[in-house]
Amino acid sequence: MSEEQTDSAFVQFDDPVYGIRALAKLLKNYQARYGLNTIQEIITRWAPPTENITSNYVKHVAEVAGVHPDQEIQIVDYLPQIVISIIKHENGSQPYTVDQIEKGIALA
Repeated sequence: MSEEQTDSAFVQFDDPVYGIRALAKLLKNYQARYGLNTIQEIITRWAPPTENITSNYVKHVAEVAGVHPDQEIQIVDYLPQIVISIIKHENGSQPYTVDQIEKGIALA
């Protein structure tokens, strides 16, 4: 986490790897702590309908992961695809390297 936080709505990190780690850790916790086992459940918690067009978000992430939105999954098996699709959906692009994604997930 960066010492200087300039956006009260989002945590900022000094290195993208640590932001990717935080995302991956949070997604793993959704399954481990809350029993969320589908893309539909995971993305609905990540991007609630009160703040997002969640149905489009779910569709995008499920397509990238190659699963049905209501298919039960083990999140660790799909983390790279889910992380990449969330980053792209949130930012409009996915600027990170495969190495950065893999390092962030490995740290989670």
